[in-house]
Amino acid sequence: MTDAGDPFCIESAEHTGLTVSSLQEALSFWSGVMGFEHLYTWDFDDNSLLGQLVGVKAAAARIAMVKGPGHLIELLEYRSPNDRQVMKPRSCDVGSVHVAFRVRNIDALLGRIAAAGWNAVSKVQKVEFGERTGLRLVYVRGPDGVTLEFLEYPSVSLAVAP
Repeated sequence: MTDAGDPFCIESAEHTGLTVSSLQEALSFWSGVMGFEHLYTWDFDDNSLLGQLVGVKAAAARIAMVKGPGHLIELLEYRSPNDRQVMKPRSCDVGSVHVAFRVRNIDALLGRIAAAGWNAVSKVQKVEFGERTGLRLVYVRGPDGVTLEFLEYPSVSLAVAP
């Protein structure tokens, strides 16, 4: 056991966990549409370490991990307890979370994810001034209420002046 005053170091971000209504549909989106690699799927019954870990008595779930460029996404489909709730907070609601991805060709991506039931909450916005001038960005929401942000940085011209 260590003392609360002992030094520590956070080495990196490990993954982002998203609770979904259907693991099969989530895997179809994350692997099939977004192109992430499906690493594994685990089953946890209601007497496993999962309930202790998440602080929910009798929690049971199927969990899959997918790997994208520089980040892992953990997809959790809980089967119990029976009093689970569906919450779809707006971005302004306390407790709302989003995952942001840097992308190329944001317009093509939006077309592809729309076919999978994910929709932009607005048109693509463009930063007009400051350190991020030219940045294009948009928030999208999935059928389960999960929010993602996509950011497309402007191309830097490599042309050499004569």
